[in-house]
Amino acid sequence: MKERMLRGELYLAADPELEADHRRCRLLVERFNATGVDDHAERTTLLGDLFAEFGDGAVVKPPVQLDYGYQVRIGPRTFINYGAVILDVARVTIGADVQVGPNVQFLTPTHPLDPEVRRSGLEAAEPITIEDNVWLGGGVIVLAGVTIGRDTVVGAGSVVTRDLPPGVVAVGSPARVVRELPRDG
Repeated sequence: MKERMLRGELYLAADPELEADHRRCRLLVERFNATGVDDHAERTTLLGDLFAEFGDGAVVKPPVQLDYGYQVRIGPRTFINYGAVILDVARVTIGADVQVGPNVQFLTPTHPLDPEVRRSGLEAAEPITIEDNVWLGGGVIVLAGVTIGRDTVVGAGSVVTRDLPPGVVAVGSPARVVRELPRDG
């Protein structure tokens, strides 16, 4: 089932190997969320154990919630504020210099539309990619399969249901581009 999950195919999350992976992640998340204000070294060590990649100078403020951890890649100098939810059934890639407001959700899971298949417990997921220098305002929700282009700003409370191009401001539910940003040099 784990291989099926990693390939983005329908799988059962109740598989013993996946349940063990989830438990390992939850124990690390529990420890991370219990760290004190001055426990920077402990936080960095725990995040290094949780994530596939955790870039230099990146910061994640507790509490955070994750499914597996090993599907998450966070670039250097990225800041993730309090209350992030990263459901990493598929890969979640967050680039360099990204700013993530409080209570932002990255939701990779998908569920079958057919009620019989859905009742069977099968699910799948699609990856999320946040390119470099993106700013996600507080409460943004990024859905499965979405890529947000470099330098884009997503307004607070927006729900990103489809890809956003580089260098724009997008707001709303669903998020829509409202203007382009000036380009460097």
